[in-house]
Amino acid sequence: MTSAARAEPAGRSVGQVETKRVVLFGQDNPLVLESGERLAPVEVAYETYGALNADATNAVYICHALTGDAHAAGHHGDPSRPGWWDNIIGPGRPIDTDKFFVICSNLLGGCQGTTGPSSIDPATGSPYGLRFPVFTVSDLATVHRALVHHLGISRLAAAVGGSVGGMQVLQWALDHPDDIHAAVMVCSTSKLTPQNIAFSAVAREAILRDPDFNGGDYYDTPNRPDTGLSLARMIAHITYLSEESMRQKFGRRIQDSAEPRRNFGVDFEVESYLQHQGESFLGRFDANSYLYLTRVMDYFDPFGGSATQVAERLRALRTRFLVMSFDTDWRFDTEHSRELVRILGAHRVPVTFQEIPSPWGHDSFLLVVPDYHRTVDTFMRRVHQEMVNGARTAPAPGEDVAA
Repeated sequence: MTSAARAEPAGRSVGQVETKRVVLFGQDNPLVLESGERLAPVEVAYETYGALNADATNAVYICHALTGDAHAAGHHGDPSRPGWWDNIIGPGRPIDTDKFFVICSNLLGGCQGTTGPSSIDPATGSPYGLRFPVFTVSDLATVHRALVHHLGISRLAAAVGGSVGGMQVLQWALDHPDDIHAAVMVCSTSKLTPQNIAFSAVAREAILRDPDFNGGDYYDTPNRPDTGLSLARMIAHITYLSEESMRQKFGRRIQDSAEPRRNFGVDFEVESYLQHQGESFLGRFDANSYLYLTRVMDYFDPFGGSATQVAERLRALRTRFLVMSFDTDWRFDTEHSRELVRILGAHRVPVTFQEIPSPWGHDSFLLVVPDYHRTVDTFMRRVHQEMVNGARTAPAPGEDVAA
């Protein structure tokens, strides 16, 4: 490991926290999806850190990545098992809970407390399975927005997300241009490439072809599609690591032996690692949720309309952006971020871009990479100062545009 991965986070943890749940859409006010379908009830699991100020102007929303959840920071009683982004959220950390009121929720369609395919369909009394309606990134943002309003907040100081989380941030800012003062998108994209879609397609096929998938109705059966889901996770995890990080972490070392066993079992350390990732995933994720959330990513293309439509959407945007990439990330490589910056900059949207050196590939956004944390910290300090000074909109178009 390099010093970047060994570095200790600044500040301190928020300590013990709890996950809360709230029903945001009921039978009398169902969630109307972009498709026109209606969904109710919709329950959302979320956590908050820090304190909301008197005029509710210091809120920051964290949008999680594909397999994340509401537990972004602190711990649930065991400090050795912190939230997935604990190293960047907390007192004195880049997303400083001494300054900001931080919110993180589990995604619609998820399986960690928010309504999804494993939830009970009130019409049948059984889990939805594949009868759960297909949804979009816009629908994810609609649910996030409902939670913000439930908490008494009309405009966010910032929305922050890595990977798929960044897609949610971008869509939210475009759909509701008055909602977000500043946005941070880390190793994200404005659309998936054919290669990205291909990896997800193979992962979904592993689930769909599992004999225990049972058309998505496996919840009341003795076996679940564990083989398919673990394979999907193994495939995805390869894309989260760089070749350099794999060399450093595993090399060609043999697992638990001085010499190769020369059979078809797990022999190399990297094989053992991927097998562990697949097996450990089974205890915390649902195969149907994996299908839905990866498909949501495939269809995401907020700039896919005509040039006139794109210009109209961006003309209304009132959000300052920080876009960041990592030089060894090949899942969403730097060109994804540069393309996004080019589109924003061409329409005079305030945007700052930074490529960060890191050997750890796509997973870098979850690690303590000092340059990355410093960049977020600097940006968030500025956001805080702008809110203290009474800012309610982004800077004038064209200010701080960097390509």
